[in-house]
Amino acid sequence: MRMSKNFLALLIAALITSAAPAEAIEIPPKFDFIGNGYGHGVGMSQIGARSRALSGESASAILNYYYKDVQVAPFVDTHTIRVNIAHLVKTIAFTTHTPGARLEVFEGDIGNSVEFMPVASYATKKRATFTLASLPKERALTLRWVGENPIITMTQGSISTKYKYGYITIKALKGALVVTNTLALRDEYLWGISEVPSSWPAAALEAQAIASRSYALSKLSIIRPSCDCQVFSHISDQNFVGYSKESEPRFGHFWKDAVTRTIIDTSTSLVVLSNGKPAQTYFFSSSGGATQTTLDAWGAATAFTQSVPDTASADVKLNPRFASWKAASTQELVAKAFLLPNVVSLEILSRNQAGAVTYIAATSSEGVTKKIRGDTFRSRAKLPSPWFSLVSVQN
Repeated sequence: MRMSKNFLALLIAALITSAAPAEAIEIPPKFDFIGNGYGHGVGMSQIGARSRALSGESASAILNYYYKDVQVAPFVDTHTIRVNIAHLVKTIAFTTHTPGARLEVFEGDIGNSVEFMPVASYATKKRATFTLASLPKERALTLRWVGENPIITMTQGSISTKYKYGYITIKALKGALVVTNTLALRDEYLWGISEVPSSWPAAALEAQAIASRSYALSKLSIIRPSCDCQVFSHISDQNFVGYSKESEPRFGHFWKDAVTRTIIDTSTSLVVLSNGKPAQTYFFSSSGGATQTTLDAWGAATAFTQSVPDTASADVKLNPRFASWKAASTQELVAKAFLLPNVVSLEILSRNQAGAVTYIAATSSEGVTKKIRGDTFRSRAKLPSPWFSLVSVQN
């Protein structure tokens, strides 16, 4: 049987078409966002606290606005706190520049015990450098500094931080070094908290000092084996910079004075209490117009967080960098956020009562879709806050 020429041509065209590969789905190199605020949005807004202090509110009034059903009252705080100041590093160095001072090194995690003799001593301007190989068989060293008002400087790469109080411990962990500073919580630790500018109004500084003390007290129950610490020195807990905070030019003493004013007597200081216990007083820089609860942000309720208006965060004069913002996140970051090989599209699924993103979904080029919490995405994609909108996909 003979085929017509037209039929044969159609058959060949069909075969060619069916054999042609499907058009490849383009994977965008980045995603663009706009948004408002900086931080997770739970608890006290620091920009809001500043605004309220400028309006004449007291530290207690500020704290009672942002935290629900709490009491700001004296509470025993005669504890020490162990702060991780360098985590899983390969090398760390210390120097004292105080005339006549010296840095003493002891074997083991001995704290302030006077029963031991130093195994090494470093005079002024002599640099003490430690690596994993430096540690003795006890796998730990304790550093103490002596002299008239001695100050030491810790150097990690290009970053130097000053310390004055307590003692420092260096331990081996996971083939690297963890370094901690143990010191008095009520004042020595708080003097080193660098969460807000020291030039801010007194009531805002006092509110921050009380919130920071309350947060620290709530974290004392255990020393975490993963960091040999009760708190980290960065924003996963609180930003602690040691003596570098109170020694700031011009304004450092304002912060130290604010902390001192919140101390009541030799054993108690002002603390935010929820049901009689120190509250884990979360705080952040600024919001998208209202604060979030822990249920909103992380899916677990707490008695003392609430959603309240935070209009100061939208004030460009008070919050010039983050009243509104534009940001981009790379394909690599977004894909890692969802644990996908790639992401071709994003969809905001829901927002909470504060206007922050509750859930966001991503779809890969293979058609796999996953969703995560908005604050989880904010953190993983390195966006300023969970108050964001998707602008476009860049191809």
